[in-house]
Amino acid sequence: MDMRVLVGENVKRIRQKAGLTQEQFAEKSGFSQQYLSTLERGRRNPSIVTLYELACALGVSHIELVRPPKKRK
Repeated sequence: MDMRVLVGENVKRIRQKAGLTQEQFAEKSGFSQQYLSTLERGRRNPSIVTLYELACALGVSHIELVRPPKKRK
């Protein structure tokens, strides 16, 4: 899987689980809603610093943003 897509899917899943809209997440993280939208669609290649800042805003480890989905048995 493309790492950009993986990160985007993880950010979106965690954001939604936290009950945040993209607009609320933008306010909390300091990134624009447009940036977050393109990130969640797998069209951005975030730096490690950006991953860390996003993870802090979501209240998770940066590892959660790059972790592949669990395989179902």
